[in-house]
Amino acid sequence: MEIREIMTREVQVIDADANLRDAAQMMRDLDVGGLPVCENDRLRGFVTDRDIVVRAIAEGKDPAACTVGEVMTGKLIWCFEDADVEEAGRLMEENQVRRLVVLDRDKRLAGIVSLGDLAVEAEDEEFAGEVLEQVSEPLH
Repeated sequence: MEIREIMTREVQVIDADANLRDAAQMMRDLDVGGLPVCENDRLRGFVTDRDIVVRAIAEGKDPAACTVGEVMTGKLIWCFEDADVEEAGRLMEENQVRRLVVLDRDKRLAGIVSLGDLAVEAEDEEFAGEVLEQVSEPLH
């Protein structure tokens, strides 16, 4: 099964200059835990609800003044939309991430695949459980 078969296609993005309050409100309204960060039509990073809490709120930063670009993860973990589910699971395991950005062959944002997508849509329940276990392991 290819990632394009299970990924979320209608992905909202946020600008790196947006403030964290706007990002948090967007996540709430969309019921998502993370957003791709784009600048000038190019993918620059990914910001999660955890990034906002750990890198900003816990550090005493003002969510209305702190920007997405200040707390986002710039190192993107991604796969192509024609990658198979096992490859995506391996990337999640190796990098201990719960979401992967999905790119088309022009390296443009095509969607997002989450650990939940793998668990629900993948036909191999054992595989999905193994990925979840590995992603949830503490870093050594």
